[in-house]
Amino acid sequence: MEEEKGEVKTFAELGVREELVKACERLGWKNPTKIQAQALPYALQGRDVVGLAQTGSGKTGAFALPIVQALLEYVHDSEPKKGRRPDPAFFACVLSPTRELAIQISDQFKALGSDIGLRCAVLVGGMDRMEQTIALAKRPHVIVATPGRLWDHMSDTKGFSLKTLKYLVLDEADELLNDNFEKSVDQILGEIPRVRKTFLFSATMTKKVQKLQRACLRNPVKIEADSKYSTVDTLKQQYLFVPANHKDCYLVYILSEMPELVSMVFTRTCEGARFLALVLRSLGFRAIPIYGTMAQSRRLGAFNKFKAGECNILVCTDLISRGHDIPSVDVVINYEIPTQSKDYIHRVGRTARAGRSGVAISLVNQYELEWYLQIEKLIGKKLPEYPAEETQVLPLLKERVEEAKRLSAMNMKESGGKKRRRENQAVTERNSPRSLDEDMLY
Repeated sequence: MEEEKGEVKTFAELGVREELVKACERLGWKNPTKIQAQALPYALQGRDVVGLAQTGSGKTGAFALPIVQALLEYVHDSEPKKGRRPDPAFFACVLSPTRELAIQISDQFKALGSDIGLRCAVLVGGMDRMEQTIALAKRPHVIVATPGRLWDHMSDTKGFSLKTLKYLVLDEADELLNDNFEKSVDQILGEIPRVRKTFLFSATMTKKVQKLQRACLRNPVKIEADSKYSTVDTLKQQYLFVPANHKDCYLVYILSEMPELVSMVFTRTCEGARFLALVLRSLGFRAIPIYGTMAQSRRLGAFNKFKAGECNILVCTDLISRGHDIPSVDVVINYEIPTQSKDYIHRVGRTARAGRSGVAISLVNQYELEWYLQIEKLIGKKLPEYPAEETQVLPLLKERVEEAKRLSAMNMKESGGKKRRRENQAVTERNSPRSLDEDMLY
């Protein structure tokens, strides 16, 4: 293994072709990030790469630029056969753990390859399979997929094969190797060509990632842009110890102190995210939820509303803690402390990105203290306390918050009842008034 430590200021100096340097400028990539500066020279030479870097470090550019450049060179520099250039269909495949991240990666490939007509297909669960089959029939250059849906197509879609694959990317590899994806990843690796270029990017180097690295990469270069579990210097981190039964009051108090800022509020469960978003909406906040059991169309709609500024508070689970490029998040609030310390790193990495400043506040109750202490141990520092006096919070907010919780619980129950009746009776209540829950998601 090798590690590149040189500092290069421009993409051109790293070996990126002029056409792609211009594409980087259009995307607002003025200078390479640390992981890009270290990984690109090796990746452009055709070496396998293992990249370890904190979230928001520019990993997508570190693997997308070499692939698009290799595609460009393959098309333009290869000898034409009988007057025709070689077909570079199914040239590269990127595996991603989430649908939203897959779509985001696809968008960046399309932007980088817009001048050369790059074709990209996204294969993810929760979307129409027939539309994906039609996209595959157009022979895309790059496929970005979640493992389960890719394997479905490899198994069932007539005429689809990755036998010509030249590049494989495993993005967020530690997440790809959890119980949900590990079997599909193994099946995919058994079917694709052994002779290929492979890029593996991960926030953490787990035992499973090490095993995968040994199994499917050839003499890789290891790039470690940052210490194993680090947060950026521009992030202000604080905690607030609160009673469990009044945690929502303190959340409302904090959000009221920063009404115009863009915030992400993390919960541990899907139902918790949905209910908390309802409570905040009923109190007048512009909140919207995203969680794993939402339909894909609703998830994308909610995500786009948040990015467009229609809602400035995103209530979410750890589904959204990795990879997603939301450049303007000002504050991350851990409404519920993650049980796994490393998830804290991913959550707070949603703010203070690309050199900007940001704030992370963790609300800790008496049952979460042990998890919080593990986080402080992981990051190697004791965090200062967020200033909030009980006399400022409970007398003013307790009654209003309790009423909002009561109404939200009623709305959730009513919404669930309507859903069951629609399923049982197979009717669509097109003209019925929407509940608060339905209003929030459209």
